[in-house]
Amino acid sequence: MKLGILVNTDRHPEDIEKLTVIALAKGHEVDIFAMDSGTRLLELRQFTGLSMLKGVRMSYCDHSAGEHKVKKEDIPAAIVCGSQFNNAAMVHDSDRVLVL
Repeated sequence: MKLGILVNTDRHPEDIEKLTVIALAKGHEVDIFAMDSGTRLLELRQFTGLSMLKGVRMSYCDHSAGEHKVKKEDIPAAIVCGSQFNNAAMVHDSDRVLVL
């Protein structure tokens, strides 16, 4: 199964990490897309470090990151700088989607 996590707030980094680790432990893939104030989490290593885990794919909305003045220079290259197209692809390709 593929779990999609739409991150549109910066309030739940611990929950995102726990959900991701649990899903991976059960053999699932995880696709994370950050937008709106959720892009602020891209400044937390706890969040961006998830992109290094096998089975995790991450992307974010470049427009949202700009609106929230996110420092993009420290974002790992494994995290795709994208658009709402990446969000739509995540939703399409996921078996289940959570919004946090």
